[in-house]
Amino acid sequence: MPVPSERPIVFVVDDDAVVRDSIEDLLQSVGLEVRLFASPEEFLQTRRPDVPGCLVLDVRLPERSGLDFQRELAGTERELPIVFITGHGDIPMSVRAMKSGAVEFLTKPFRDQDLIDAIQAAIARDRARRAEARVLLELRRRFAALTPREQDVMRQVVSGRLNKQVAGDLNLSEARVKALRGQIMRKMQAETLPELVRIADRLGIATAKQPPPPK
Repeated sequence: MPVPSERPIVFVVDDDAVVRDSIEDLLQSVGLEVRLFASPEEFLQTRRPDVPGCLVLDVRLPERSGLDFQRELAGTERELPIVFITGHGDIPMSVRAMKSGAVEFLTKPFRDQDLIDAIQAAIARDRARRAEARVLLELRRRFAALTPREQDVMRQVVSGRLNKQVAGDLNLSEARVKALRGQIMRKMQAETLPELVRIADRLGIATAKQPPPPK
């Protein structure tokens, strides 16, 4: 699904104004749009545009650590790929950050190119996440457009049930099941059964349980 060109934004959260301004100058020199914040609270109070982006986050902040803020953002609509920067880093701290999904952990003073490379990688990750979210939204729309009966049949079909078995389970004729399968394939825009199974997997659709094999 094509989308309009989206100019990414880099959000920088650091309580040191000199560091913020230095990063802004660097990133603007390579054509990146930058938004600066002195604290996590300031970042949270600002409306975030619906475009790809990343967060450059200082580890040590006055009121809460960057690592705590990373955990707070996880799983929320404001979550972004994070590039950590710090002047007082250590190995356990970097390991914790990376295990929690950080793209990079840079210790000051770091090379300008290292920061630029990390930010580009973070933006690429966010673009991929947004693209996947758009695909999933479309697949959910297609599934919601199925009738309740079609949804029931789809759950059975993707679990590996044959037309005859589906007909018996749902009290339908085999001809009706076959017709419903065709409608499902068309509405879900799936060319093959394996593709339909993959779609169901991405949607997390609960499939009908197979009965145990006869003894």
